[in-house]
Amino acid sequence: MYSSFQLAKKYLTYYIKAQNGKGHGVHSPFVFDFITHVLNDKKEYECYKKIEALRQQLLNDNSIIEVEDFGAGSAVIPFKKRKINAIAKSSLKNKKFAKLLYRIVNNYKPESIVELGTSFGITTCYIACANKDAEINTFEGSKQIAKIARQNFEQTGFRNINLTEGDFNKTFVAELRAIKKVDFAFIDGNHRRDATLDYFLSLLKKSSNTSIFIFDDIHWSSEMEEAWRQIQEHDSVTLTIDLFFIGLVFFNPDFKVKQHFTIRF
Repeated sequence: MYSSFQLAKKYLTYYIKAQNGKGHGVHSPFVFDFITHVLNDKKEYECYKKIEALRQQLLNDNSIIEVEDFGAGSAVIPFKKRKINAIAKSSLKNKKFAKLLYRIVNNYKPESIVELGTSFGITTCYIACANKDAEINTFEGSKQIAKIARQNFEQTGFRNINLTEGDFNKTFVAELRAIKKVDFAFIDGNHRRDATLDYFLSLLKKSSNTSIFIFDDIHWSSEMEEAWRQIQEHDSVTLTIDLFFIGLVFFNPDFKVKQHFTIRF
């Protein structure tokens, strides 16, 4: 993981070098449409208020829960006691990007969605609200966090979400076998290179030309940057968009030449 100082330097470099966030100078019709109709859509959708109220509820919750530490490398999984508001502050996608996920799903209307890393379900709710006809399969490692996510889904009334809890190494591939296709995937689980690439390759088997994969924290560490580079170079990938905090991957063969865009957002 990069230090705060290193991340700040990287973000400054990104901001200076990135293409204009309004679409000026972007010659790809698809990317220009994405920038103008999705990235810069300023409409305050009805879902936003309800889900942000739920976020605030979590940020105000001082309750303590026990969270499994799957990264400890022990055969016996240790637990850490953490406050709900501390987890919410560190793990929930901020509203700028959560709302962007809503707009992407709202615009492209994927029917089969996979989310790896539910946390308390804020991004899941944004995605579910964007297309209530979609089937969403979301995965969370911690049982206690998954329990709270389920309560949040119940509170918001979303019925199109299937949540699988447990260590991703044991649940993800097994559950993915039962999913016929993946139109949209948001990967925010294990921030390691090999794990990220494994998730990508597993999801790729279920993808189509119109699928969209989104990877979180692509500049979080040198490992994640290496994973992002390898994903960009994969033969099946025809277009990527780097928004610094997330990376979008497209597979449409109509893009005759592989293209990589870095857009200011």
